[in-house]
Amino acid sequence: MGDAADAGEAREVRGWAGRLGLPGLVDVHTHFMPRNVLDKVWAYFDSAGPLTGVAWPITYREEEDRRIALLRGFGVLAFTSMLYPHKPGMASWLNDWAADFARRTPDCLHTATLFPEPGAPGYVRAALEGGARVLKAHVQVGGYDPNDPLLDEVWGIVEDAGTPVVVHCGSGPAPGAFTGPGPIGRLLARYPRLRLVVAHMGMPEYADFLGLAERYEGVHLDTTMAFTDFSERLAPFPPGELKRLAGLGDRILLGTDFPNIPYPYVHQLHALERLGLGDDWLRAVCHGNGARLFGLPGGLAP
Repeated sequence: MGDAADAGEAREVRGWAGRLGLPGLVDVHTHFMPRNVLDKVWAYFDSAGPLTGVAWPITYREEEDRRIALLRGFGVLAFTSMLYPHKPGMASWLNDWAADFARRTPDCLHTATLFPEPGAPGYVRAALEGGARVLKAHVQVGGYDPNDPLLDEVWGIVEDAGTPVVVHCGSGPAPGAFTGPGPIGRLLARYPRLRLVVAHMGMPEYADFLGLAERYEGVHLDTTMAFTDFSERLAPFPPGELKRLAGLGDRILLGTDFPNIPYPYVHQLHALERLGLGDDWLRAVCHGNGARLFGLPGGLAP
């Protein structure tokens, strides 16, 4: 994108938030990771890999500094560096990178990750003691059961800390061995105080994950890619569930998947607006709920 186009989109996003009287946006699902890892992620999307199976052009394929500047230009007050391992031995060094990224990027909520391996309790505890404010668990890409005994101590640590965990556990865009509401439901039965943020609204098992949020007060859902034209073609949100979505308005969080999205950032906001759930719902989802969950003073990133 050119500077003029960037400025135009920034005005549109800021104008959208301004119409609602918001100081800006809190986006709980954005990706920043080591460049060699990000290059592999982008190459996967470029190849229309088996988990996607469709053309997936990366709209914001930019250098790291440029991507940060774009989010700031959009008026995003706080965002995350969602990163995740796909094998043992990765999580610890990813956490080291994320801690450094958070130190040099004060509007990023310090993010950490995990994997079922013997060292997980140690590096998760170290990450939390080092200031991590949100964790990412990717059950689909990692191919692991969240109830793996190697994670039992980890979940206990995270539950006691009250730290939110953004977890990709829905079966979209393709089912995995441990995706769907079953494994996460069993986890919550064992650790009912966990503060889980179900990524992508649990796509495509929307109704089941809404049910878990209704049952467990610590369960939230993020909007990442849900309701957009792209996702509605693949996994449409059931219109009959809109009333339940409205009723959970205090536990729905804005997420976008920036920069790995095949459409402009503002489209996620328009997709939320056209649900017709009202300005109060939008204000809560796009700012208030995230600010409260992460304790952002005055709604501003620390």
